[in-house]
Amino acid sequence: MSRSDSPAYMCPVCNGFAPFRVNCPNCRTLLTDQGIWQNYFDDYSPYLDIEDMKFVNGFDDAAQHQCIHFASCPQCGEAVLAAIKEVNMTKNLLNK
Repeated sequence: MSRSDSPAYMCPVCNGFAPFRVNCPNCRTLLTDQGIWQNYFDDYSPYLDIEDMKFVNGFDDAAQHQCIHFASCPQCGEAVLAAIKEVNMTKNLLNK
């Protein structure tokens, strides 16, 4: 199956379908989303293809259909990476 034939998965947070709702593992305060993890690699990372970057970011997010977000806690300062489950848009569009 080529990339163009594969199902289209999208991050609901990045695309505005759902709010970022992850609690701090330290103090349970709602974390503040700082964007996708890949954007922090270097100066050019935000301009590179997100799907391609998933193969070099150190996570199994491409296979697991996840979007890794960097988040910080406004209460205690904890910094975490949160895996957001991507939505299969092909499946959702065909079921409507």
